[in-house]
Amino acid sequence: MDLSSIYNEIVMEHSSNSPYKKDLGGGAVCALGHNPNCGDEIKLEAVVENGIIKDIGFSGHGCAISQSSTSIMIETLLGKKVPQVKKIIKVFIKMIKRESLTDKEKMLLKNAAIFENVSNMPSRAKCATLSWHTLDDLLEKLEK
Repeated sequence: MDLSSIYNEIVMEHSSNSPYKKDLGGGAVCALGHNPNCGDEIKLEAVVENGIIKDIGFSGHGCAISQSSTSIMIETLLGKKVPQVKKIIKVFIKMIKRESLTDKEKMLLKNAAIFENVSNMPSRAKCATLSWHTLDDLLEKLEK
């Protein structure tokens, strides 16, 4: 199996069968994201307790890249402290912008690193980063 097949398999699995596609309801902080270029929309809800991401759910619609990127983002960030989450968000966006990453930074991304080649498709980069920017906005909301 080549890398392209693995990428496609992971993207399709996360976009169509994400366990994180759910409403969290009361007690969750919410943020909305929208990509006007393609119409992707995302609603993120997060429960943060004692500075730790306890749960994240999402709803909305969009392409397989935006939906799977959201699912993998949640998988990567659940249970982490907010400062670490913000750092990982910055690293992901840095990767999509084609900025070089250290080995330590690459390890922080875990499965989210599969989106590295999206940087070669500028029109799709916004799809991959939509939920990451939205979560960053949500965390900013929490800090205020």
